[in-house]
Amino acid sequence: MERRNFLSMTLGALALAVVPASVKAEDYRKAKPTVWSAHTVEDAMKNLYGSTTFIDSGVKVTAPKVASNGGAIPVDFSADMPIKSIALLQDANPEAAVCVFDANKYSVNKYSVKIKMAKSGTITIVALGQDGKLYGSKVSLDVALGGCEG
Repeated sequence: MERRNFLSMTLGALALAVVPASVKAEDYRKAKPTVWSAHTVEDAMKNLYGSTTFIDSGVKVTAPKVASNGGAIPVDFSADMPIKSIALLQDANPEAAVCVFDANKYSVNKYSVKIKMAKSGTITIVALGQDGKLYGSKVSLDVALGGCEG
């Protein structure tokens, strides 16, 4: 009886040791530190994906036309194709990169975040497709200073 318990515990421990390696996410701040210090959207894209051009299709981004609070701007974005990763970039703050999400074939590629923007600007979403091509979309918005909405 003890032998069976030992074997089942050992196999269970091995299974737990293997699972985290397969669910591991890439730490972009350590792997690609120049993305987070880039001051322009183009530099951040170049440092992250190696290119600054993308196909303007397959990615949708929604944000308010006028944000009354620059400290909490709701941004919804999605990709309607299989992707490897998706990044949110903006040109209103000193650093352009906001966030990057890894994806796989089982991912539901719909995201909703709140971001800070110091002034009016453009939000750019760029996705690296499973086919190796970049897809993206942009939306411009005005930040009403003082909460006046326009």
